Amino acid sequence: MLMQSCLTVLFEEPFWVGLYERRCNGCYEICKITFGTEPKESEIYNFLLENWPRLHFAQTQESNAVISKLQNPKRMQREISKQLQAKSISTKAQQALQQNASKIKLFVKPSTAKLRKLNRNAGLCCAKPRKKPSIGVNNSPHI
Repeated sequence: MLMQSCLTVLFEEPFWVGLYERRCNGCYEICKITFGTEPKESEIYNFLLENWPRLHFAQTQESNAVISKLQNPKRMQREISKQLQAKSISTKAQQALQQNASKIKLFVKPSTAKLRKLNRNAGLCCAKPRKKPSIGVNNSPHI
């Protein structure tokens, strides 16, 4: 079992975002992590250690890419430096995030509409009638 993972940190207006991609047994998974300010390497490392069980990975269709065999460490370092220079999100990662967002939207939208309707109906049945202002000694208009 060979597992490949990649964490890309980039700036998406107004926050810094981390995209954690992993491939294992032909399965491609992605997780989007939102950071506030620009994170340091140590902060990212600590975040992953503390929050690893809570990260939600969106699974997509099986990856067509074949995971290559182990590489020479120097060659791997060169490829990593080339990837750091590119600084772009892979289209596969973008598609996976969009599919995950659309799935969530399908579940959330009907439930929020029902809640809104229930709140509207609850507010109408419990509304108190308004009092008419009484004209009395203290409230009489000055002429």
